[in-house]
Amino acid sequence: MIGSATWTIAGGRVLGPAPFLLAGIVNATPDSFYDGGRHNAPAAAVSQGRKLLDEGAHLLDVGGESTRPGAPQVSEAEELERVVPVIRELSQLSPRDMDGLPGPFPVLAVDTYKARVAVAALEAGALVVNDVSACRFDPALLDVVGQMKPGYVLMHSQGEPRTMQNDPRYGDVVDDICAFFEERLGVLTGAGLPEANIVLDPGIGFGKLLEHNLAILRGIERFGKFGRPVYMGLSNKTLWGTLLGLGPQERQQATATATGLLVARGVLVHRVHEVALSRQAARIAAAIS
Repeated sequence: MIGSATWTIAGGRVLGPAPFLLAGIVNATPDSFYDGGRHNAPAAAVSQGRKLLDEGAHLLDVGGESTRPGAPQVSEAEELERVVPVIRELSQLSPRDMDGLPGPFPVLAVDTYKARVAVAALEAGALVVNDVSACRFDPALLDVVGQMKPGYVLMHSQGEPRTMQNDPRYGDVVDDICAFFEERLGVLTGAGLPEANIVLDPGIGFGKLLEHNLAILRGIERFGKFGRPVYMGLSNKTLWGTLLGLGPQERQQATATATGLLVARGVLVHRVHEVALSRQAARIAAAIS
């Protein structure tokens, strides 16, 4: 594995060890780059969460604000309205064991960088905070994760969603991301969040061009120096369109192929839209690697 094979989340529960964990994406937004608001209403988002769980998702990652390039900001009140009812209802689903791992599943994550949204989601049943900002957009989030100690996805981005694709530049992109992780890990653990609660997301597509994204994927083992699992979000992203000439609705097979390759190379958590297809690829990779 790259780094640790386990991840501690809220309440001290440990996920893993496992060949892979799949985080199914539940977009409770009207403007997702991929599903374009099909699950905008809370009932539709809950239904999608149930579907992904039935397809084999271990986690459900619920987000109420799109972070696609150029996406507008959403008010705190609106984001709360979108995600809290969904998380509360999904938290009432009947628990289950999966893949021989200690249950119960699903584990719920909230995709937010806002402190109040994170608090409300954790109180409603989320156990993980997936934060594209690394606690830089809303400094109060640092106190929240330090005190409440959820699982935490530390993601690298260059800039913010509205501007991040405006001419991103790096020296060596993997070295630059490693330096970022080292600095933010120190900040997070200094605030009281145990290192065992943190997984590392290099932020595919967040302030990166095709050559940066491919360099990250080629050098993925280099993140193992931190001893933490890697959390990968590359599902249906623009890099597959740029590399292969595929439209947004044509990237599922590319996503599944990349997921299988990364499972074979030790990436633990994979954030995906199509759980069933990615699960097939991941199981094949785990069986033969």
